[in-house]
Amino acid sequence: MHSEKILILDFGSQVTQLIARRVRESGVYCEIWPFNVDPAKIAAFAPKGIILSGGPASVGDEGSPRAPEQIFTAGLPILGICYGQMVLCAQLGGDVRGADIREFGRAYVDITEDSALLEGTWAVGAREQVWMSHGDHISAPPPGFRTIAVSEGAPFAVIADDTRHFYGLMFHPEVAHTPHGAQLLRNFTHKVCGCSGDWTMAGFREEQKAKIRAQVGKGRVVCGLSGGVDSSVAAALIHEAIGDQLTCIFVDHGVLRAGEAEQVVDVFRNRFNIKLIHRDASDLFLSKLDGISDPERKRKIIGGLFIDVFDEEAAKIGGAEFLAQGTLYPDVIESVSALGGPSVTIKSHHNVGGLPAHMKMKLVEPLRELFKDEVRELGRELGLPEAIVGRHPFPGPGLAIRILGPVTREAVEILQKADAIYLEEIRNAGLYDAIWQAFAVLLPVKSVGVMGDGRTYDQVCALRAVTSTDGMTADVYPFDMSFLSRVSNRIVNEVRGINRVTYDITSKPPGTIEWE
Repeated sequence: MHSEKILILDFGSQVTQLIARRVRESGVYCEIWPFNVDPAKIAAFAPKGIILSGGPASVGDEGSPRAPEQIFTAGLPILGICYGQMVLCAQLGGDVRGADIREFGRAYVDITEDSALLEGTWAVGAREQVWMSHGDHISAPPPGFRTIAVSEGAPFAVIADDTRHFYGLMFHPEVAHTPHGAQLLRNFTHKVCGCSGDWTMAGFREEQKAKIRAQVGKGRVVCGLSGGVDSSVAAALIHEAIGDQLTCIFVDHGVLRAGEAEQVVDVFRNRFNIKLIHRDASDLFLSKLDGISDPERKRKIIGGLFIDVFDEEAAKIGGAEFLAQGTLYPDVIESVSALGGPSVTIKSHHNVGGLPAHMKMKLVEPLRELFKDEVRELGRELGLPEAIVGRHPFPGPGLAIRILGPVTREAVEILQKADAIYLEEIRNAGLYDAIWQAFAVLLPVKSVGVMGDGRTYDQVCALRAVTSTDGMTADVYPFDMSFLSRVSNRIVNEVRGINRVTYDITSKPPGTIEWE
């Protein structure tokens, strides 16, 4: 199923992962590698085409990133996007300079000539909306290139060398703000590179089962099951591959959503007949978290304790050689990024990139090639219930980081009740599947209120709900006031300790971290 592959070289764009998602949505397998990867590794990967991503640098800056020279003589089609187009031009003999008119955000291009890249999308003479993000432009394209689209700030908005199958775009086709961008990328992968689009989740399922059996043999595997989408799908896939050689360990850290522990046990032990150890360690975790306010300390405490408890339970089993994790492709990309970034801080609550030195087990990571939405698709392919597969993302440290002040048992119970009411009302309104993520947050402030004939001095609860197609960018969900009023009244009336509710309307642009 990996016989047709596209390679994306990453120059640090905030939306590089969106390129990969669009390519995979067209049925073509692809991977993202740093721009400075060893050319020998590229040759061994044997892609059918290469995409150069955007990035924050200027090609005129000293030491700015460049693509491996070998890709330009390998006989492969190449598509340069934004900074990738600048690199393409600079390395092939064109001229790139700072633009007099910079373009950031919505822009329009005029199509001047036909091209295989635009076939079936944009006609000659049309004006099309795109999403720009550039401060440089091409003042002279390299020899052999012709111009097929222009914009106000980019006289060479789309260029093509039809002989070598090299193309450059000044805009970002991968984002939703370029309406026909996905079709344009499909033209590159299918029409230019000749991919058939035969990469399917059913094929991935069978391929990964074979890989798991080959890696594990007769060995035993333990899996840390959290009840979230990633670990649940990993457990179901591994169990389908090796059956009772798998044992799942579910560590209940006491900061789960209301009723979640019971649901996990019911689904995996009773419905899927997977060997499951349920360790209720809530007293231990809550005692160590008591009074802790700093979110990074909360993450590290939970991460460290989780490993200790998991290790203790795994030792009782004895003989396990392998540890299964629900590592996803975005984790892999961020952990190996040549351009750095915040991944170390983001992932301080779990062990992406390796295990503690004392844990000698080998890793089994069957989902490390998939994005989040692909994991959900695989979960449905495996027959997992929608209550698990369609569940809103939930952070590893759980409600501890949605309590923005000190963690106490009382605060956890208050937030569990408020969060349960919020999600119940969302489901009752038929909105759960229309929302990517919704949750309640307990704020570290108190408010004076009047309830009946008495005054109260209780905490404030914030509600958050966003829509997203990829989890990387998000926009606020537009609840109507009647819904917010109903939810707020229920929370204030039914949850002792909260006397005021607010709703967060902050969007999440590319590259920002979701506040929790």
